[in-house]
Order: sequence, then structure tokens, then C-alpha cells
Amino acid sequence: MSNEELIVIVGSGFAGLGMGIRLKEAGIPFVILERGDEVGGTWRDNHYPGAACDVQSHLYSFSFEPNPRWSRMFAEQPEIQAYLVHCADAYGLRPHIRLGRKATSATFDERAGQWTIEATHEGQTETYRGRAFVSGCGALSRPAIPTLPGLERFEGERWHSAEWRHDVDLSQKRVAVIGTGASAIQFVPQLQTQAAHVDLYQRTPPWILPKPDRAIGLREQALYERVPAAQWLVRQAIYWQLEPRVTAFAISPKVMQVAQVFAKRHLYQQVKDLGLRAKLLPDYTIGCKRILISNDYYPALTQPNVSLVTSGVREICERSIVTADGTEHPCDVIVFGTGFHAAEEVAPFPVRGLDGQSLNDAWRAEGAEAYKGSTVHGFPSFFMIPGPNTGLGHSSMVFMIETQIAHAMKAIRHMRREKLRYLDVRPEVQARYNRALQKRLAKTVWASGCSSWYQTASGKNTTLWPGFTFEFRLRAARFDPKDYRGAPRVQATRAHRDAASAVAPAE
Repeated sequence: MSNEELIVIVGSGFAGLGMGIRLKEAGIPFVILERGDEVGGTWRDNHYPGAACDVQSHLYSFSFEPNPRWSRMFAEQPEIQAYLVHCADAYGLRPHIRLGRKATSATFDERAGQWTIEATHEGQTETYRGRAFVSGCGALSRPAIPTLPGLERFEGERWHSAEWRHDVDLSQKRVAVIGTGASAIQFVPQLQTQAAHVDLYQRTPPWILPKPDRAIGLREQALYERVPAAQWLVRQAIYWQLEPRVTAFAISPKVMQVAQVFAKRHLYQQVKDLGLRAKLLPDYTIGCKRILISNDYYPALTQPNVSLVTSGVREICERSIVTADGTEHPCDVIVFGTGFHAAEEVAPFPVRGLDGQSLNDAWRAEGAEAYKGSTVHGFPSFFMIPGPNTGLGHSSMVFMIETQIAHAMKAIRHMRREKLRYLDVRPEVQARYNRALQKRLAKTVWASGCSSWYQTASGKNTTLWPGFTFEFRLRAARFDPKDYRGAPRVQATRAHRDAASAVAPAE
């Protein structure tokens, strides 16, 4: 599987497919390793009932591949998954995709200037070597299940929302849902109509706003198909409607008080019971944790077959959950809506760079960080898409992903043009970038006092971008070779070595 110029991509979600499309257009050889039996990444795996995007469909798609046939303003999981399959087929990526390959390690060879990625397939180990390694695993690919006393002795079925069991009949079951994050907000209303009873275990209530969703009729779809400019205008309108919201998150958090008024009104209109309302009213500034959107979550909690449990879980028994107040709650099924390991931003397999350094070890002290969210010192020609501090609280991640892809392409083209073995971002450049980033994050609503999945255990926000998305695009659009240490290839001519050194001298 060796090819000196090959680019190895792990993951086939928006990041992996988008990177593959751009590499193919540039005529650069690549391979995409995908652990599943189809492309799609997060949108293939998260097929729980009610799964949908919380960004409008027209913006949550590639700018170069609009879909005129979205059926709703906020697309549901099957449509987004179908869109990603379409992209893989429409751009001829299938010959480059290796399904059923679960990456198990990535190791950099400094002398050869190559990454070696090992993957398992049907019990066998395969080896792929490439000039660069792109991790498109995504931050929401590693389900987080809390450590709860007694969980191992529970006799019923249990699963995480990202590993949904559609084969289990819930009609006669008492279901315990642990967690009230973005996924739970979507699947709890569906469970309410399926299960005999639902106990929802809430540690911290989320702020919820109405979801401005609607169906997109056939006439409107036909218009977008016949007049692509009309859909482009809608996409632009959505983008500029969302973009100013970052002002409240990152520039002037006091503006969040307006959003908090609307969120309270939404709660008061949908929940009339004063006791339940009090339990659902957050005590932290809106925006500090992820703001959720839903029209059916609150109504579901008012139904007689749903109980909101706010006492913490003390232990799990064979067929019940005992809370901190000593109450025993019978249950047949446990569903975890406890999110993902996002703040760590580490690939779900060992990644080793220069001198065998582990990515986990490199980030152990200060948490995950990268230069422009993409490259990490000590891990040459390695690109994370998305990477640390590229997440958003107000707009589409596909916009950020396209921006990072463009930045990676500039780096790869530079490596090929200058005949470099590798590019390694300079430590002082990465440090300076992240100092400025953390200084800005300290003034945002995300630093207003609550704990969230945006932060590491130490409180460092390694997840979000504290500014406008167009600002990130302008920054990432600039690729300066002086920011990197470029090592010339051993077999390069003296002229090539001199040219490479003049641009980015080796150390």
C-alpha cells in the first residue's frame, strides 16, 4: 500500500470527503480509511430517533455542492447521510475509499518523511504510508459514558445515543435516560412516545430556544434546482443571519441577556407546572454551555409517562438506579445521552510524531492545541480537520471544515512544490497563536463560570473559536512557510535543498 506521494485520510465525514474532493481535483493521490461499512462519519453513526442538524440545511452542506432537494430547513439524519453518500459518488471518490478499515495507529518516520498508518480489516492488519496524514475523525466520534458504581452488574440493555439499538422493543420498558445534552434533547421526545415510562436524569438543565424549522415544499425545491442562484442567496442570508450572534458569545456577553429572555419565555409557555419549570430553569448565563433548540422537548417532559430526576446517581443495581437521595428507580433500559470526548481532541488511536512522541503526551499538561486549528508542533505534515478551537456556537461547522481543507491544501502543495520531506509548525508560532486565542476566550460567555464539554478538566477551552467565521477564514487563508520548519528530501538535488532552505530552513 506504499506510495511516496500518497495522502492518507482517516474518516469519511464532511472533513474526509471534502479533503478527498480537493485532492482529487488537484491530481494528488490519496486514500480514505473508513472504519464503517459506508461513508458518513458522525452522520452515519448517530442514527438515534429524532437525530437532526441544529444548523439550517442550506448552510450545513458544502458550498460547492448545494442540495436543492432538502426537505426541511433543519435536515434530519437520513437526509444528511444520503447527501454525504451522494458527494462520495458524484465526485468519484469510491476508488479511493477503503471501507471497514479501523485505523489503530499512526507513526511518523522523520528520515523518510512519511506517516505509517496501520488499520485492521477483517482481522488482518493493513499498512498505509503517505507523505501527509489527515485526521478527519471529528470531535464527536468518541462517545463518553460516565463511570457509575455498579454499572457492570446492570442486567438490562444499555447503550449510548451514538450506538442506538433499534432492535429493542421499548413499548413495555421503563427507560432511564442519563444526560440532557444536544442528543437527548432530540431523542427524549421520541422515547416518550415509544416507552412505557421514561426517567430523565438531569444534572444541569440546558437553555433551550424555539427551533425555527419548517418543511421545504416541492415547488421551493424545484426553484432551487432550476435557479441555483436562488438557493445561493438563501444560503448567504442564513450565513449573515447567524454570524452576528458571535457578538453575544465572544465580544459582548451582556447581549446574551436578550437571548435569555426569549429562552425563559419559551420555557414558561411550554411548561405550566411551576415545580417542573423550576427544575428546568438553568442557573448559569445562557451560552456558557451549548444553547439547544427544540419545539418538542419541554412538551415531552410534561407527559404523564416522563419523570424528571434531579438527584444524582449513587449506584446502578441489577434492575434499578439508586439516586443520592436514597430513592430506587426501577428500569429495564439505560440510554446515555452524555455526549462525547470532545475537549481532548485526540484521535481514537495512538498518534506518534518526531522522536516517537505521543499526541496524548504532548497535550497532557496544557490540553489540546494546534496552529490555526490544524497543525501541531512535533507532528509534521499532520492535519486535524476539525481541530482544537475550531468549534462553533453560532454557525455551520462545514464552513470551518472547508476553511481548514483549503489551508491543508496550501501546505501540501507547498511541500510538493519545494520537494520537502515534511513541514513542522514552529513551537513559538503555535505558542503565540494559542496565547492570543486563550486571551480572547477568557472574555467570552464560555468563561462565565459553568463547566461544559467545551473545556478540559482544568477549565481550558480547547474546543471553540472565539470570533467570526470569516475572520478564521481570512487567517487560515494565509499560509506562510516561515511559520514552519521544512525539511528537504534526502534525495533532493542541491538546488532543491537550497531553495527549500531559503523558504523554510531546516533546523
